[in-house]
Amino acid sequence: MAANTFSAAFVRTSDGWSGAEVDLGDAEIVDDLGDAVMESLGLTGDELALLCVEVEDEWFAIARYRGEDEPRVFLSDAHAIVANGLGELFAEFAGVAPDKESNGLGVRPAGDFELLSDLGLSSEELIELSMEEGNLPADVLSVIAERLSFADELDRLR
Repeated sequence: MAANTFSAAFVRTSDGWSGAEVDLGDAEIVDDLGDAVMESLGLTGDELALLCVEVEDEWFAIARYRGEDEPRVFLSDAHAIVANGLGELFAEFAGVAPDKESNGLGVRPAGDFELLSDLGLSSEELIELSMEEGNLPADVLSVIAERLSFADELDRLR
């Protein structure tokens, strides 16, 4: 795992959001990500959980889990994942084939742009935040956490 990787999962309960750090160091396949979230949060089934990952100042990903629903993922930049094992895992999750021939210019979000729309963040806002010049992944995740009301938990874990 990259030296400056932060990963935490958040579960929505009747009392609001609760979070825990998640160790993704042993994740080898996409299913390992969900298993790590379930284990870290002690989930029992139908709870809504979000996994937030940021890698240095390069990229971030958000994965959404809920019971038996198919997990969903948003990746802030498909280019940034080529040289990173965790990034390759998230690219696979998002259905992106790493393009080693790409010049890597420009940010290219990938995955499910709608995964937060029912929580109050539209696909347009998510893409705009991800592509805004000068926005670091940590800043974007902070804005998203603020909009979804788990900023206090995110700050506590950072």
